[in-house]
Order: sequence, then structure tokens, then C-alpha cells
Amino acid sequence: MKYTQLGRTGLKVSRLVLGTMNFGPLTDEADSHTIMDTALGAGINFFDTANVYGWGENKGRTEEIVGSWFAKGGERRDKVVLATKVYANMAAEGDAWPNHDKLSALNIRRAVDASLKRLRTDYIDLYQFHHIDRDTPVEEIWQAIDVLIQQGKILYAGSSNFAGWKIAQANETARRLGSFGLVSEQCLYNLAERRAEMEVIPAAQEYGLGVIPWSPLQGGLLGGVIKKETRGGRRASGRAADALADAETRAQIQGYEDLLEKHGLEPGEVALAWLLTRPGITGPIVGPRTADQLASALRAVELELSDEVLSALDEIFPGPGPSPEAFAW
Repeated sequence: MKYTQLGRTGLKVSRLVLGTMNFGPLTDEADSHTIMDTALGAGINFFDTANVYGWGENKGRTEEIVGSWFAKGGERRDKVVLATKVYANMAAEGDAWPNHDKLSALNIRRAVDASLKRLRTDYIDLYQFHHIDRDTPVEEIWQAIDVLIQQGKILYAGSSNFAGWKIAQANETARRLGSFGLVSEQCLYNLAERRAEMEVIPAAQEYGLGVIPWSPLQGGLLGGVIKKETRGGRRASGRAADALADAETRAQIQGYEDLLEKHGLEPGEVALAWLLTRPGITGPIVGPRTADQLASALRAVELELSDEVLSALDEIFPGPGPSPEAFAW
């Protein structure tokens, strides 16, 4: 495994991030534990989750699965850089109640204690805001975070799904208050969705944030979906199926798969390897449902893409260009 610093911090993290969103809804506890053991054995030390994962009536279940794995001992917790998130309403379905969501100081305090209990740990390495909160002043958010840092409950704060200007606002406010500010941004970024290159990634680089792309395969679209369909495998679903319904997108994905077939490369591994070549990227989040999917992701770390392949990928999936040139001159 290869490692890098998380943004401007002294924290060393693996260049692949183990996403746990499938633990519970799609992968049972025993298989989830096996995947985490395999990931740790391969050198992945950066695990990402969220308080809401498990979804519906099972919100919090994913954190519980990670916590039961930590409880097995064997230095599991000490070896892992643990990231979780706060924002979603954690009240029981049909029982929504004020102050059980978003980023008020009250909900942050309540949410972190609940996550610590589910995760069976006394601290969280990276506590991330899952979404912007348009109603809570940034000063209030940093006040709550600074208290948690002083209490030793969290070490760093990060954002997710923030616009570039929100990253700037958050860290300029932190600077004024004497707080450390955001150290990471978790954003949607992959070959097929490159809008983050316009402002989000440049803002993150300017403020010393590590960038952690989620959905690196665009919901399976970049994982060889057409080839799997034609060979009788699992059909596309969700965002991938919606995208393939568009003739232009389908032709684009077909060109992508044809290019990689020519070079003897696996689409999913190339999509991850491409992200690892991009400026400012800490590491993509991989969310394996099975051990085989994790093995495929691990191969991407060692995959070196030639200049010819990288150029061809840019032709198939051209980026938007930098701001303001992408929309002005």
C-alpha cells in the first residue's frame, strides 16, 4: 500500500479509503468484518463511515458493525484512521424531532457521543460535515468542533459535498477564530463527473485540504457495465442505468470500455488508478460488497497508466477546464 499526508496535516493515510456504506444494508456483519480484516492486512488504514449509514430503520447500523470489529481487539482501532460524518436526522422513522439533524452545536454534541458509542471508541480521527447547513452560522460550528477537540473526542474536521466558496468561507472563519479549520473535502469526482475540477479541488488545494472522491466508479458506470451486460452479468441499476439510457452517454462508455479492452485493462481498476494520478487527490473511497471487489480495488494502487491511455481518457471524458475559463475566457 502507498500512503500520503491528509492535506496539510501530519496524518498519514492510505491511498485507498475503505468505504463502509454497504456494511449492513448489502453486506452482513461477518462478511463486513472479513472485508475490514482483509483491507487492514493489505495496508488500508483509512476507513470512512457515517452516522446515517444503515439507512431507514437501521440508521447507525454501519457504525455498529465497525464498532463490533474494533471490539475484537488486535490493535484494530489503533491501526485505523477513522472517519465518520454528521448531518442527517437520526431520529426514528416517522418521529422526526427538532435539533436531531444538521450542524447546530447541540446536534453536533449529541451526534458525536452517539457515534462514539456505536463505534465503541473514545475518539474519532476525522469528523466530517456530510452536507452544508444553510441555517447554522459557521462560527457556531467551529465553536462546537473546538470543544470536541479540546475534549479529545475528535482530532480533525472535514467537509463533504461543499462548494469551493463554502470551503473558503469555512476556513477563513476558522482562521479568524484561531481554529485549525477543515483538513479534507469528500466530493463526487470521477472520470465521468469532473465538475469538481473547476473550483472545489482548487479551493481544497489552496486551503490545504486532502480531497477524498466518493463514487469513483460513478455508481458502477465506469466498472465495465456494458461488458457485464453483454456477457450476461449483473445489469446496471440506479445512476448507472439512468446514465446508459442516454444514447450519447452509452456511446461514451462504450468507447471507454473499447479503449481499455484494447490495452488489456479492467475498467474499474483504471477508473481508480486515474483518480490516483490527479492533483490534490488523497485517495478514492472504495465500497466493496465482497472480498473480490476489494481485491480489484487493491490492484488499482499498483496500476501505472501510460501517457497514451491517459490522453485517450481525457478525449473520452474531457474535463470542464479551470475556473473561470470553463465558463468565461
